[in-house]
Amino acid sequence: MISFLDLKKINEPYETAFQQKLKSVLENGWYILGKEVETFEKAFAEYCGSKYCIGVGNGFDALVLIFKGYIELGKLQKGDEVIVPANTYIASILAILQADLVPVLVEPKLETYNINPDLIQEKITSKTKAILVVHLYGQLAEMEKINEIAGKNNLLVIQDSAQSHGAENQKSTAAYSFYPGKNLGCLGDGGAITTNDSALAKVLFTLRNYGSEKKYYNEYIGVNSRLDELQAGFLNLKLPNLDADNEKRRAIARRYLSEIKNEKIILPFWDFSNNHVFHLFVVRTENRDYLQHYLSENNIQTVIHYPVPPHKQKAFQEWNHLSFPITEKIHNEVLSLPISPVLTETEIDFIIEILNRY
Repeated sequence: MISFLDLKKINEPYETAFQQKLKSVLENGWYILGKEVETFEKAFAEYCGSKYCIGVGNGFDALVLIFKGYIELGKLQKGDEVIVPANTYIASILAILQADLVPVLVEPKLETYNINPDLIQEKITSKTKAILVVHLYGQLAEMEKINEIAGKNNLLVIQDSAQSHGAENQKSTAAYSFYPGKNLGCLGDGGAITTNDSALAKVLFTLRNYGSEKKYYNEYIGVNSRLDELQAGFLNLKLPNLDADNEKRRAIARRYLSEIKNEKIILPFWDFSNNHVFHLFVVRTENRDYLQHYLSENNIQTVIHYPVPPHKQKAFQEWNHLSFPITEKIHNEVLSLPISPVLTETEIDFIIEILNRY
């Protein structure tokens, strides 16, 4: 069976270094917000072209803390509306709600799966204060158009970059996840926020640590969401290889795009720039379940990202009556093929051959 994502194989080259890092952290005796976190924050900020990086517990917390940080700064108020793509992973929407803000869903473009900038303006009201842009599957959204709309309407722009580590950087505040399956993944949960806003960064460093800048003195009602010292150590080992790993993903994507020739399968759009890091390679087909079964019968593992759109989830019963036809079409048709730095040429050949026979 060709695994969809073989995490054991991805992490195998680091095994000795991981063990040495564990020994180093143990011997150091500083397990929370120590040198490994500090080193990673500095390195990841530099990598992203940002002034600040705040390591947090996970990608979801990264988003929630950004919103709460802006609330503390008076740039957002509870009850404000936040534009968000209708087809995003549920975490984007949950983060908005967790911060007592109101998500406003906007359809994506069918070609890119990212939010359609042409549909944003019509959803803006006097209560709209921010746009949460999600770079879904690893491809950057149309940031130039979105930033222009935001500028005209005096809106904050926040990026959910959980799936786009290493894509050409955009300068607005961004949330990252280091969940094990991400392009840059640790061995547990982990997340970070990057920003050039010094006032926001100061608030975020405090909010993640119980709202306390000085121990036992609390400026804000904060949370406990700190990037783990050991996970930061693992990320410090993997970050230098992120660009090379992303290039391997792009190389596989180029092969898929040029060699999969089957009119039943719709391939993703890519302009062949560095705006896509192919966290996922997502195809569409009318009979998705049949295609998945066919690939499984041929020992190729695939995953559906995602089977149920947010507005059809039981958790959001008040939205169940809403209609987002493009979002629904995407969720009914998408299938993610294996794509990772450890996929072999033989495996890629086989996947292409089987897909062309479908």
